Amino acid sequence: MNRILNRALGAGVPRLRRPNSGTIVALTLASSTLGSALAEETLSLRRQDGRSLEISVRAPSSAACRGIALVSPGAGGSAQGYRYLAEAMAALGHLTVVIGHPESGRVALREHARGQGLREGLAELIAEPEAYRGRFMDIAAARQWASSRCNAPQAILVGHSMGAATVMIEAGARNRLGLQGFDAFDAYIALSPQGSGSIFPADAWSDVRKPTLLLTGTRDSELGGRSWETRTEPFASLPPGCKWLGVIDGATHMHFAGNGLAQRSEALTIRTIGAFLEARKRGDCAPPPRARGIEVSAK
Repeated sequence: MNRILNRALGAGVPRLRRPNSGTIVALTLASSTLGSALAEETLSLRRQDGRSLEISVRAPSSAACRGIALVSPGAGGSAQGYRYLAEAMAALGHLTVVIGHPESGRVALREHARGQGLREGLAELIAEPEAYRGRFMDIAAARQWASSRCNAPQAILVGHSMGAATVMIEAGARNRLGLQGFDAFDAYIALSPQGSGSIFPADAWSDVRKPTLLLTGTRDSELGGRSWETRTEPFASLPPGCKWLGVIDGATHMHFAGNGLAQRSEALTIRTIGAFLEARKRGDCAPPPRARGIEVSAK
């Protein structure tokens, strides 16, 4: 079971609460720098309901902080995952935080899987509103902490699988879980986004206004076995205005999770994210030149 859980990441989301200035306290420094420009720290924060969460932090590689980037893992993920993403965002000048979500991390997934199997437990967890309410409190806590250490106003929310659903709900996507985001970030990046189903109704993404990048792969099938093509459904629904969809040839769901066995997919993911953020900065949001192994559409 542990081996299976290590490979499991979900999809799915609750209501985002506005940060409260007195709710976030850095409790412990679990590890110090790695001795490079991409220094890593593990911290414990306390969110507004008093519960603790773990975050992994990487300082920007440049002297000036360009902004903050928060990474929301999939179900069963932790603050120690997605290192390739965190390192890439830090290299682009962002103070980067990978968030450990207590209500939907490894322990929570194991509890949901007990007695009914991993797939059933995962399907249950990714559609649980309370798990998303916890996620949004985690994001609020991480954002307040990061904003106090980076003067730049730009804030980006990145998520994979269940984290991608978290991203899209916060960006304004309608959902079946009774949740509402605040559209409070400057740009959104969703890896392995979900199509319509247990979380999102048809055309759920038509109210998403901010710059948005969606990334999937031709082997990135959904939990219930539906084709990877369902993950392109949000792009069709998104209104025009700095919206990109990238499809990586041969990429699986777990390739986006950073398991170290998909260097080609990780490299294409990083390059596309960098191009998207640069295009947004320029203000034209023109798609990047064609590249081998990935097809990018823009509107």
